[in-house]
Amino acid sequence: MSELTLNRHLHRTFGCKVYKLSLSTGCTCPNRDGTISTGGCTFCSSGGSGEFGQTEGSIEQQIQNAINRISSKLPKTKQVKFIAYFQSFSNTYETKEKTFENLSEIFMNAIRHPSICALSIGTRPDCISDRMIDFLAELNKTKPVWVELGLQTIHENTAEKINRGYNLQVFDGIYKKLKKARLTVIIHTILWLPGETKAMMKETAEYLAKLEPPLDGIKFQLLQILRGTKMAEEYIKNPWPLPTMDEYCSFVKELADLMPETTVLHRLTGDGPKSLLVEPLWSANKRAVLNELKKHFNLEQ
Repeated sequence: MSELTLNRHLHRTFGCKVYKLSLSTGCTCPNRDGTISTGGCTFCSSGGSGEFGQTEGSIEQQIQNAINRISSKLPKTKQVKFIAYFQSFSNTYETKEKTFENLSEIFMNAIRHPSICALSIGTRPDCISDRMIDFLAELNKTKPVWVELGLQTIHENTAEKINRGYNLQVFDGIYKKLKKARLTVIIHTILWLPGETKAMMKETAEYLAKLEPPLDGIKFQLLQILRGTKMAEEYIKNPWPLPTMDEYCSFVKELADLMPETTVLHRLTGDGPKSLLVEPLWSANKRAVLNELKKHFNLEQ
């Protein structure tokens, strides 16, 4: 059973408050550029899940802009550190526009920044080359490197519905390679995808809980249906049941209890832009959601 939240883990590891800086490599996704498909996963917005991130300028400029924005809200005497988080789209996806050399330079410059304590890279399991794994393993000797994989579900029928574009075998293979390279791996799941029952969602959690080596971190993402996505079109035409706040918080605690005690709970809900949110509307009240989760998890706020 894991109740190891990200805040607790970061404070134990780095000895102070740590903030994530949402940054951009400028990558796209094979599910958008026609290599696999176009339009992306049906739940994914035009911002590639990185609506709150920095996108302009060199990586050094992005880091400084993000730090300035956060630091202006903090006491001057408070010690803080930062994680360089490459969130939107698939940040290890090598193309003619974003070569291995381009990406390796971005990651190298980010990890060298004195205010950065770790590197976190969001991507897809089918977008990580062997040489990228080797490179990230070398960076990991300098500062911690996390690789965040968007799995969402183990169920192939659901994966096809959401246009994920790869099968579970691909995920399994990359997971083993990343762990063999001693990299930290964080897995993203989405709860209440169309057609999925609680039993199916639990099967995904059970599958991940039994991975060897054990997974380092997991994100339980509440499905947020966002305006402008294919999923929003589908939901408006044929809505499927979505949870109440109480139902969601109770169920995500049940899934967290399945995880190994060393697995860090990186996310327990959703946090998309309110201006795009179609449903569930209760998820826009972040304070209320966190208070409800706190009842179940004894979360720090």
